[in-house]
Amino acid sequence: MSGSRVLVAGASIAGPALAHWLRRRGAAVTVVERAPELRPGGQAVDARGVAKEVIRRMGLDAAVRAACTETTGAHTVDADGNVLQTFRADDEGGDGYISEIEILRGDLSRVLHDDTRDGVEYVFGDRIAELTQDADGVDVAFAGGDRRRFDLVIGADGLHSSLRAMVFGPRERFVRHLGHVLAFYSVPNEFGLDRWLIDYQESGSGRSAGLRPIQDATRAMAMFSFPAADFDVDHRDVPAQKQLLRDRMAGLGWSTQRILAHLDDTPDFYLDQVAQVMMDRWSNGRVGLLGDAACSSSPMSGQGTGIALVGAYLLAGELAAAGWDPEAGFAGYEERMRPFVEANQEIGRMNAHSRIPGADADPPPDFESEWFTELLGRAIHGPELPDYAGVPDSGPLTGSPITSPIGP
Repeated sequence: MSGSRVLVAGASIAGPALAHWLRRRGAAVTVVERAPELRPGGQAVDARGVAKEVIRRMGLDAAVRAACTETTGAHTVDADGNVLQTFRADDEGGDGYISEIEILRGDLSRVLHDDTRDGVEYVFGDRIAELTQDADGVDVAFAGGDRRRFDLVIGADGLHSSLRAMVFGPRERFVRHLGHVLAFYSVPNEFGLDRWLIDYQESGSGRSAGLRPIQDATRAMAMFSFPAADFDVDHRDVPAQKQLLRDRMAGLGWSTQRILAHLDDTPDFYLDQVAQVMMDRWSNGRVGLLGDAACSSSPMSGQGTGIALVGAYLLAGELAAAGWDPEAGFAGYEERMRPFVEANQEIGRMNAHSRIPGADADPPPDFESEWFTELLGRAIHGPELPDYAGVPDSGPLTGSPITSPIGP
């Protein structure tokens, strides 16, 4: 099969990153996103180790770095604001607690969309309603009423992936809640924040509050975390999420209550459970999954973005190297990605467990051990990236924007 017609569900990070590589490998790509436009803000995401090499190969190193938060480092503080610990962005060669490439999720999404919009068809405000696959392709019905046929369909639509539920089964079968909830939203920078992240963790409760700098120095990003084994709020019910945050943060010290005062006037509130996705297979026939939809490692791993970027490179490369044969392409992608994913999921579980009240009674892992050093190496620097010599590569995307709506 020369080239391929590929539908990608989701336009956050994994979807546009995959669109970049699919287009370069010769595929005709459509990205469908249920939101009416790109979503701004969100948590800060990091690119470490092998993910930085993928960004370089995309030709986006300068654009990504230009959009970074420019965080110098982080201070952990007590309730009175006294500094307890300091971490710098250049620790561990830029791959430490504060990564040298740290960017708001919405800003990275915008960079990736800007890079691909001239060679990829984007359809916002629509979604896959039904799909039926056979030996030769996938028939897709969209919620907007249109129907199209594609050679491959890839779900890059996140932790709550609708495509995964449609093709692989209900979310309860794959999503593992790690007992925490995270929330983020932007606030006016009335706290004197100047390129340093500030993090307050209440001893014994598992609750934390923090502020991180963003490029707009007049604003800051608020961050909250709290344990919640019984989390059951709909991930789209924002008023209920805000009330949950108020209830769980009641009485928390430091600047928490001043930050919460801005809860009702923020434009970019986000709250969700900390969870991982555990699946035996990331593909079913001509339908595959990428990023959080396939293998969320949770924000507690610090590597969700790395998994999305590296997975996009390998998935497009393996499919193209296999002549767009889905069975061989998906198999090669999974074989290369699984050790990387599993290492990051293990670190995510360890970090989440360490924040659960009472976990102090458990012996901490030996961070100097050969086992942990090897795990960390796999989590940051693996897998090896093939050059895919002999596979088509058109280089940086060029051309006129594709604006045609979905249609027959």
